[in-house]
Amino acid sequence: MSDVLNEFQARFPEWVSALLEHLQISLVAILIAILIAIPAAILVMRHQKLKEFILQMTGVFQTIPSLALLGLFIPFLGIGRVPAIVALVIYAIFPILQNTVTGFEQIDPVLEEAGTAFGMNRKEKLLTYQIPLAMPVIISGIRTTTVLIIGTATLAALIGAGGLGSFILLGIDRNDSALILIGAISSALLAILFNILLKWIARLPLKQMGLIFLAVVLLTGASFMPQAFQFGGQDTLVVAGKLGAEPEILMNMYQQLIEQETDIEVEIKPNFGKTSFLYEALKSGEIDIYPEFTGTIVASLLEEDVAVETDPETVYQQAKDGIYAQDDLVLLKPMDFQNTYAVAVTKEFAQENQLETISDLHRVEDQSQAGFSLEFADRPDGGVGLQEVYGLNLAVSTMEPSLSYSAIATNDVQIIDVYSTDSQIIEYNLTLLEDDKQLFPPYQGAPLLREETLAEYPMLEDILNQLAGKITEEEMQQMNYAVNVEGESAQDVAHDYLDSIGLLK
Repeated sequence: MSDVLNEFQARFPEWVSALLEHLQISLVAILIAILIAIPAAILVMRHQKLKEFILQMTGVFQTIPSLALLGLFIPFLGIGRVPAIVALVIYAIFPILQNTVTGFEQIDPVLEEAGTAFGMNRKEKLLTYQIPLAMPVIISGIRTTTVLIIGTATLAALIGAGGLGSFILLGIDRNDSALILIGAISSALLAILFNILLKWIARLPLKQMGLIFLAVVLLTGASFMPQAFQFGGQDTLVVAGKLGAEPEILMNMYQQLIEQETDIEVEIKPNFGKTSFLYEALKSGEIDIYPEFTGTIVASLLEEDVAVETDPETVYQQAKDGIYAQDDLVLLKPMDFQNTYAVAVTKEFAQENQLETISDLHRVEDQSQAGFSLEFADRPDGGVGLQEVYGLNLAVSTMEPSLSYSAIATNDVQIIDVYSTDSQIIEYNLTLLEDDKQLFPPYQGAPLLREETLAEYPMLEDILNQLAGKITEEEMQQMNYAVNVEGESAQDVAHDYLDSIGLLK
């Protein structure tokens, strides 16, 4: 617990920012769901078949995995808060709609007859007794929705929307339980607090409830005002990156070099998500630059099949020419290191079974378990290639990369995929098996950006190309180790490296 408290104190400003982001996303989604669900329930009450259809459809939407919804929305809505809020609204509607319908159905029919006898129209019935009587059940639905949405909103961090989920993702990536607990406990306490507040609000008169609702709407809207005018009149570039210390270090290098030599302000979005999220976000203009790898472009992003090569310069040209022809994206010059895929086992396991190459895994494929990331398992230069090129039929469990290291340390799995610059190779005393059939193409890191961004800021090419040919695999591995294991910030590590090679004034 002391580790959690120390981490919380060190990251308190980040926590406050994440909490506010989480509140904004959650409240906007809940308020929109209330404005949709309650009027919809009132409208369909007189139409039994329509009511059943709407309830079934909104119920079906809740069965769609939230991560799948976020992925589906990116090509249309981009990244950030908009797709996150849309997905959360879809999840929030059903409990409110269902409870509103239930609340109205539980009203005594005698009251309906009395209202008709007194000559009340529909609006008068609603305001006089229907809404007041149904309100406790409606509030119960809103309470259920609030707890659900505050918990689900942690996934918004996967697409750059921020929130408390950023602590959880960072903790998973770095195998840091303190960060995971900070995000999880904060989210849980926030849900409990709102549940208590809504329970108290349920006891208030209807008019006071309306005033509180209006106040929440106004306060939530006002919280977005500073962001709407942020950076007014100043050029801003958004640099994002995948999960992990390495992309975050590279992003900070980009930021420091650009801000040193221009008046452009650079906003960085670390731990943004998977390759496909960043790629779609770049094409849609939601972000401006992100560090990508030559082998990833050739193997995963190009729609046209390209023969896998082993020469780094050839692969770079394939990636550069292919991605420009396909998407008008510009890949600048690559750095020296290759963060290629590799297959790793513990040194003890390698010695016991005399494993030196990937082909040697045939000796143990019937008695070992592999733990591969979902992306690696599905790639032609990954798990698919291990089957087709090496003829391996491994028993595979898919998991987040950071979890695979924990799994191999406890012997739950014996074989994992890694990146050749991962700090955990040192930390967990692993052996990389030689790719004797050259399955994995070269993976050199380089900035990827839109052609229109480079046309607007042509100086970026010279600025970012200062990193071309620099950073060896050993240097990158040590920088990753400094962040993941020694706890240094990616910003400081990036600054120290740039300073050591004379790129900072």
